[in-house]
Amino acid sequence: MTNAWLMLAVGDNRRQHEGNDGYDDNPRYHYIWDSTVPNHARVAVGDVIALWDSKELVGISVIHDIETGTEEKTIYFCPECKRAGFKRRRRMSPAYRCYQCEALFDAPGQKTKPVTTYRSHHGRSWIKGRGLLAGDALRNLCDSPSSQLSMRPLRWEKLRDALLELVGEELPLEMEDDERAPIPGGHKVSKVRVRVGQSAFRNRLLNEQGEQCAVTGAAPAAVLEAAHLYSYAESGEHHDYGGLLLRRDIHRLFDLGQIAVEPGTGLIDVAPSLRSYPLYAQLHSRPLTVQLRPEHRVWLEAHWLSKRASA
Repeated sequence: MTNAWLMLAVGDNRRQHEGNDGYDDNPRYHYIWDSTVPNHARVAVGDVIALWDSKELVGISVIHDIETGTEEKTIYFCPECKRAGFKRRRRMSPAYRCYQCEALFDAPGQKTKPVTTYRSHHGRSWIKGRGLLAGDALRNLCDSPSSQLSMRPLRWEKLRDALLELVGEELPLEMEDDERAPIPGGHKVSKVRVRVGQSAFRNRLLNEQGEQCAVTGAAPAAVLEAAHLYSYAESGEHHDYGGLLLRRDIHRLFDLGQIAVEPGTGLIDVAPSLRSYPLYAQLHSRPLTVQLRPEHRVWLEAHWLSKRASA
């Protein structure tokens, strides 16, 4: 079973939690918490992490590393009841009100305590989520929809199904197999990464280019994939004219750099290691089968420079 978490993050601002100084997050790459936070020790490498700003989904990823440390943390409390349940009153005096004992005060008490710190690293698989799911919908996907915790267990199956419903049935799922033991029936547990918007991206390419592999020619739609001419994992965006339809095997070889387009001639270049296979050798030095726009040529040149120029 895939573990998933809904975690509160607010981008460039610092996440405030009543009696402490908050956490300096960068949701695109990492999330920070410590041992004072409920569920702090339950989050693990391989878990799905869905970040939100209390209003909508910010993004989704898979944790590939968790960095731990120790520090002295400043804890603030109500001078009367010694608890942390208070809020700042922006335009009123005294500046603070405790909602535990109703006391009013100008400055909270403070003390320090040693804590374990945690920093997730999840930038490799980051998928933007703005505009997809609102806060109420995300709460309903949690184990406890009424929970107020900043880190709360989330039902990954429900989140996955909600995203699939939004972006279409053809949305591909990239499986990242872990090392867990196999389960009956020859299956094993896997982590799942969803490429949001991939279905619409593929449909647009089919409308523009027809049922045509850009390298091999006419092919049924069932074997054609929407190939990004750049690293989608790094950008997370579907750029206009940043893709071509490729047959499944050609797509894989293109991503590996074993098939590329030589910028000077615009002709297909098949790596020497592939030319012993007649099926691929016959593609070498042939033109692409689709009309390229200037934007395509820019991306194809960047692909060549990253995959082949230094080879």
